[in-house]
Amino acid sequence: MHLRYSFRIEPTAGQCIALGRTFGCARVVYNDALAAQKAAYQADESRIATGALAKQVITDAKRTPERAWLAEVSVDALQSSLRDLGLAYANFFASVTARRRGRRMGLPVFKSKKDNRQAIRFSKNGFRLRDNGRLNLAKIGDVRVRWSRPLPSAPSSVTVVKDASGRYFASFVVDVEPQELPPAESEVGIDLGLTHYAVLSDGHVIDNPRFLRRAERRLRKAQQTLSRKTKGSKNRAKARIKVARAHARVVDARKDWCHQTASRLIRDNQAVYLEDLAVSGLARTRLAKSVHDAAWGMFRRVLEEKAARYGRHVGTVSRWLPSSQTCSVCWVVDGKKPLHVRTWRCGDCGTEHDRDLNASRVVLAAGQAERLNAPGEPVSPGVEIPRQARPDERGTHPKPEPGATGRQTGIPVH
Repeated sequence: MHLRYSFRIEPTAGQCIALGRTFGCARVVYNDALAAQKAAYQADESRIATGALAKQVITDAKRTPERAWLAEVSVDALQSSLRDLGLAYANFFASVTARRRGRRMGLPVFKSKKDNRQAIRFSKNGFRLRDNGRLNLAKIGDVRVRWSRPLPSAPSSVTVVKDASGRYFASFVVDVEPQELPPAESEVGIDLGLTHYAVLSDGHVIDNPRFLRRAERRLRKAQQTLSRKTKGSKNRAKARIKVARAHARVVDARKDWCHQTASRLIRDNQAVYLEDLAVSGLARTRLAKSVHDAAWGMFRRVLEEKAARYGRHVGTVSRWLPSSQTCSVCWVVDGKKPLHVRTWRCGDCGTEHDRDLNASRVVLAAGQAERLNAPGEPVSPGVEIPRQARPDERGTHPKPEPGATGRQTGIPVH
């Protein structure tokens, strides 16, 4: 499996200029290739092959006065931008033909030099790791890397990223073998929320860290300072960097917390079950800021990635499962309940439930049933496993025994 390791890098002033030049050249090549593809499609609905496109926008363009400066940067980064364009088109066509799952992908769009995030990719021919720990990039030089851990294997590519706050990162793609953890006996269901980030079926509660809410005052002051600066001035550029750094601190803290929490859940449980929440829909309600701050989608993605690496299972149940209405003892659906109702008593068995804890237990039971149902087992919790049909049975009705009359009921007919 492929993993990505990201490290902070510290380029010198001259290397920052060279990286900026490479960012710009890769962006121009991408836009030129996209314009050529659009023009070819509008002319006769044809597509230009990748090799011919590279010759047109890179090799031949270097010989023209308008694009002669493309020769100043590594050709490997320029070719990587063309591969990115090809991948964008492949994802679009796979999406419209229903061969790609998830939200529908749109056509590639032109890149802008005003984008807050700039990135270039180098293949094996464009970079190497020095013995002194520095990263050598073609036509840029040896760049200092803040190594926090060694790479498990030789990287196949590296992506250099400059974020909105002006920080530089090197992201390495490495090939590693899955490391299965020792089997665990426990399985857990999770009910995600805003009051508590997660309530587990075993009774543990994970508090909501609310990183954005805690940093709101600092972010507001930085944004007010930015709004008072004259547009186009150097002071406004400095204020924009301060705002971006404040947001970056929030993003980094949230990402680190998600990874640590997911690692703990994967390490302690053999299987983790949660609801398939419609996060994009919830993010359009009056709770949008809190939903974005919770980052349920990122938390689920990190869980699935770690489960795939360590041999665990992450299952999701339908978002239409009435987990807050179903009694986890007798499985009777008790009806809808407003959000302010945090405890309720089942009208059938009389058990008093905590709303979130009961929901997590329902999610656990439904997830386990769905996992059993995958190889053909029953889906409803508590249902007895039926016996396997005999070879002489057709459908759900067995053949009548010789000499028997009437419908087969399981009782001998005399």
